[in-house]
Amino acid sequence: MPSPNTPPADSLLLHRAFVAFWFARITSSFGFQMLSVAVGWQIYAITGRAFDLGLIGLVQFVPSVLLALPAGHVADQFERRRIVLLGQIVEWLAIALLAVLSLVHGIHELGILLLVLVIGVAKAFEFPALQSMLPALVPASILPRAMAVNASAGQAAMIMGPALGGLLYVAGPGVVYLVAAVLYLISATLMSRLRYEQAPPRREPATLKTLFAGVHFIRARKDVLGVISLDLFAVLLGGATALLPIFAKDILHTGPWGLGLLRAAPAVGALLMSVWLARHSMQRQVGAIMFAAVAGFGMATLVFAVSTTLWLSLLALFALGAFDMVSMVIRGALVQLDTPDDMRGRVSAVNAIFINTSNQLGEFESGMLAAWLGAVNATVLGGIGTLLVVGLWMAMFPGLRRRQRLHAETPAPEAAATDTL
Repeated sequence: MPSPNTPPADSLLLHRAFVAFWFARITSSFGFQMLSVAVGWQIYAITGRAFDLGLIGLVQFVPSVLLALPAGHVADQFERRRIVLLGQIVEWLAIALLAVLSLVHGIHELGILLLVLVIGVAKAFEFPALQSMLPALVPASILPRAMAVNASAGQAAMIMGPALGGLLYVAGPGVVYLVAAVLYLISATLMSRLRYEQAPPRREPATLKTLFAGVHFIRARKDVLGVISLDLFAVLLGGATALLPIFAKDILHTGPWGLGLLRAAPAVGALLMSVWLARHSMQRQVGAIMFAAVAGFGMATLVFAVSTTLWLSLLALFALGAFDMVSMVIRGALVQLDTPDDMRGRVSAVNAIFINTSNQLGEFESGMLAAWLGAVNATVLGGIGTLLVVGLWMAMFPGLRRRQRLHAETPAPEAAATDTL
């Protein structure tokens, strides 16, 4: 008879590799969020130009897109843990150099941007390997819960990391970088000691033809194509967060403190939903649940658009984050479970291109529409657009709409893994 203190048989705590992975994830996520705050403040303090704040995003976005396919190929050819470890070591070195140069007052704008570019390149290779590791750490039956717990680490870091970074910035940017470097060092140490519970499969020989195999695989699997493209267009059209400063100042009249609450609300909703999903598995009608969650995202966007009170706006953004987390966990688990292990790196890389493109272009689209039509009308159109995408995708991907379980219901086409251009 098991002890009362023994975790249940399906508990994530029984999988030590996942526990180490999660702690590594949360420490590096906190470090990155603190780093982001410090870099932005320091750049603006040095130059006083808003344009330079945009450059910070640019030097991170460009590597994530240009290097995505090569990074995915590398993730399928070498041990993923070592790729992640190497990426984190490079990031740690860059952050440590930022700390030293800031503490001795030897830093300048170009130096900061170059080091942020180095971090962006390292993260471009780290991301597909990191995403592809999870299915090897836990059984497929509890993978969605593992993804929810993993997502909770990122959401907690998004909520508390910037606040902690801002608090430490009072002592100077070098102190923030120093703490972030320590967190990255802890993460790399945990990753170096992580051991797979399942032996990684034998990799296929590296060839130029396999570089684009992830693209061909996604085209061949309608369910995978459906969830990845749904995320692209739903986020592209429904991105209201880029306009939060306008809503805070001109519509809700709350000032900077209100803007902080508005920015935190989606992350709080996502965090609480991820905790709930970690304790409850979705066994039936996952396709319908996913579409309902994206529709809920669109409805919450509409409520936020027409709200003129802070409490209703916060509630709408909270719901928006919660709905997005449900959709994200289902999409992520479905993509991972429908993809053979020797293809997961390349498929994750293509998915990363879609995610980064939708986030960046979504902010641009929201800004352009707001400039032409006003923030409220732009956000209303975004919410309506998201609902239209849901209806269209349900018609275009009926198999995805009727999907009952996250586990692959048909075998993955072997030809897709070796497709050529």
